[in-house]
Amino acid sequence: MKLKKTVVMVGMMGAGKTAVGRALAAKLNVPFLDSDAEIVKAANMSIAEIFKRDGEPFFRTKETQVIDRLLDDMQGVLSTGGGAFLSDSNRTMISDKGVSVWLDADLDLLWQRVRHKDTRPLLRTANPKATLEQIYNERVPIYSKADLAVQSHASYSIENMADRVIKALLTRPDVLEP
Repeated sequence: MKLKKTVVMVGMMGAGKTAVGRALAAKLNVPFLDSDAEIVKAANMSIAEIFKRDGEPFFRTKETQVIDRLLDDMQGVLSTGGGAFLSDSNRTMISDKGVSVWLDADLDLLWQRVRHKDTRPLLRTANPKATLEQIYNERVPIYSKADLAVQSHASYSIENMADRVIKALLTRPDVLEP
């Protein structure tokens, strides 16, 4: 298979963007990058530390700059943070330079995956489950604007999800050639 555009994984925290993105890149034999990891590397601090020190608006500006640079510099699979796709300009840039793939996981599955992690700055609240539900309800209508959507399910393995993404990408000959 020949990848013609960078595949940008979008969706909620816990949807599997990084894990599925890595597996997808391996199956397509292309590079994998994670925009959050690139931001951490450039800032030499964690996402949580950036949020605490500089605030979310600063982080979002840096995130847009990093995604733009990565889309220009690579052809492969790019995993983005859960909030990256919320910006109109990011959505346009991603569709112009690549293809967005929404990993659509339901709220129960997301909660199962994130409830024991303290690395999610947006869930550092008195009621993280209610916060997750609020974020989910706000973001799903925006994620649904992605170029492609792949439904996630608790029973699907990472490999199975990567295969499902490939199947979706094959519907777009401008993105992936068999």
